[in-house]
Amino acid sequence: MHINADFIEKLRNSGLRPTKQRLKICEVLFNTEKTFHFTINDLSKIIKEKITEKISLATVYNTVHAFKKKGYLKEISINSDKSYFDTNTSIHHHFYDEDTNQLIDCDQNDIENINIKKNVTGKKINSIEVLIKVADDKKNLKKFITKNSLE
Repeated sequence: MHINADFIEKLRNSGLRPTKQRLKICEVLFNTEKTFHFTINDLSKIIKEKITEKISLATVYNTVHAFKKKGYLKEISINSDKSYFDTNTSIHHHFYDEDTNQLIDCDQNDIENINIKKNVTGKKINSIEVLIKVADDKKNLKKFITKNSLE
């Protein structure tokens, strides 16, 4: 398997010319052992750290959205102004840590069956993916810190 050829094919399938900058974006996104979550700004920072070449935020944004549209990336909307992207495009759930702004995979087996009692008229359900928002339990965290500092 020739990685560069795979990247070129992904770019062309997404309607993008395989420029040097876009190939570098592909390298960061798809040439990893593990899948990962990122915002556009996160990815831009990762690219700056790994690659000496300058790639504009607009190029990163357009490339990511073209990949999402083609199904190479998944978008997870946290709220109206915050979206993460996931290189794991399979159906799976997420925890979102509101304290650290971290998106964490949640195994499908960790969630019991979900019973949808009503659907939108004329629509079929394609998938069910749960986003569980978590934050530090301030009350229990305070007890834990107090208890441990006394010991």
